[in-house]
Amino acid sequence: MAYATEAVMRTVVLAGVAALALTLPITIAVAVLLAIVAASYRQTIRAYPSGGGSYIVAHENLGEMPGLVAAAALLVDYVLTVAVSTAAGVDALKSAFPVLRPYDVDLAVAAIALIAILNLRGVRESGTVFAVPTYVFVFSVLGLIGYALVRLVSGGIEYAPGPAGPSAGTSQLTWFLVLSAFARGCTAMTGTEAIANGVPAFRPPESANAAKTLTWMAFLLGTMFLGISFLVTHIGIVPDPTEQETVLSQLTRVVAGDGWYYYLIQFSTALILFLAANTSYAGFPRLLSILAKDRYAPRWFAIRGDRLAFSFGIVALALASCLLIVLFGSNVQSLLPLYAVGVFTSFTLSQSGMVVHWFRERGPNWQRSLVVNGLGAIATAIVTLVIAVTKFVEGAWIAIIAGAVLVVIFRLVSGHYRAVARQLRSDSRVLPRGKPPLVVVPVSSLSRVARESLAFAQDLSKRVLAVHVTDDPAAAERLRREWKEAVGDVPLVVIESPYRGLQRPLLTYIDSLHEQEPDEQLVVLLPEFVPRHWWESLLHNQTALRLKAALLYHPHVVVADFPYQLRE
Repeated sequence: MAYATEAVMRTVVLAGVAALALTLPITIAVAVLLAIVAASYRQTIRAYPSGGGSYIVAHENLGEMPGLVAAAALLVDYVLTVAVSTAAGVDALKSAFPVLRPYDVDLAVAAIALIAILNLRGVRESGTVFAVPTYVFVFSVLGLIGYALVRLVSGGIEYAPGPAGPSAGTSQLTWFLVLSAFARGCTAMTGTEAIANGVPAFRPPESANAAKTLTWMAFLLGTMFLGISFLVTHIGIVPDPTEQETVLSQLTRVVAGDGWYYYLIQFSTALILFLAANTSYAGFPRLLSILAKDRYAPRWFAIRGDRLAFSFGIVALALASCLLIVLFGSNVQSLLPLYAVGVFTSFTLSQSGMVVHWFRERGPNWQRSLVVNGLGAIATAIVTLVIAVTKFVEGAWIAIIAGAVLVVIFRLVSGHYRAVARQLRSDSRVLPRGKPPLVVVPVSSLSRVARESLAFAQDLSKRVLAVHVTDDPAAAERLRREWKEAVGDVPLVVIESPYRGLQRPLLTYIDSLHEQEPDEQLVVLLPEFVPRHWWESLLHNQTALRLKAALLYHPHVVVADFPYQLRE
């Protein structure tokens, strides 16, 4: 809402200052669409109180591919919500404090990091932090609108609009331009999906509280959006061509002056935009966790951290959003063309899925519910098409390609998990080989850890072989002389490596053992000492760790660790 009016105005002003009169009609159209979507999602919350939103609805009612498309579109839009909201919040601060203008990228990245940290501490704690700014913003903006209306009725507001900039009047007023402005105005509706996606995060009764929250959010959002658009249209405010001051900042200065109320509006606007970003931190990790449980995303996205938050999803969202901020220079107008196509795609699939759901269930009042969701599906499908066409060249193609790539990744991940499940599934009995394995122990010297590991290897099997790789023939000869007396009957194989490499000669030798006896069971026992403190490990070369990583991909080798803990 805080940037939606400005987004509409910056598009229609391309046809000239007179075209700014279309701002209010376009806002009314967006508000009507918002009411339709909110009514439709109330039905979704009632039917799916466990959350999941568009992905769950589309997957269960329309099939796998529509569900994955909805999930990919939502994930992309969640990332864009964080990037656009934080960039717009920084714009609000820059409008009040011009000295911050050179640091917009740094401020946006810092804001994203702070919100991520709050969410890593727990969803309910982060909600408490943002509750007060929400109330302050709502009441201060409503107060601004009410005060401005009183002034307009009583005697008007004096305002001399500044220059519209060189881009004003450069385009003809066409239906394509009007639809482009409408598409940009629809960015005010992003975040609606997050409530349906995160129903379990609400206090009991979850679905009832989520539905009430959605209704109040839509009502307040529509009221403030309409009020701001009405005021800027009647006062004659023109968007700042240099993009140094927001439209809301200009409106507040004209109506309330430069006093404390102006700074209250700007601060609360920045905080509410950061709250808008925070909604993604609830929806994005939860959706990823659902995808992970369904084996479409890596399983660690389903793991909750110490504070019961989906830590991996929160970190992934923060990193992706910071990348967008850096790439687009924290410029809201550059990011907006990528925005909204994803969320309206998920809107359409979700509402279409709900139509199928009601037709299948045919419970009480199912016809009314079907009509509501059917109207939502038709309306959002039309808007999705409008957004995709009007914003495609401006940057929407990036979001579309990103969504398509995510769908491909989901399918690949799912295919991998299915292949793993097939290979691990077995009903056949596995019998012991009846022959002890050949245990290969790499040694660098006759140290205490080498002796201990060799003794342990002899406990495992009667067939033990020590391997020493060296680039110093004299040192190897000394080891041979000491070997018989110190170790006894364990054979020692010395491999000369003139290029001072340890890993490749050892792996080559192990492969040669397998080629000589393909049925041989090989066990490589890796001796390694473990320092008392973790930071002391950084002082050593981690040879055993590197060998373990290389040997894990040799299908004929069993890798075993022999850790020797160092003491004082």
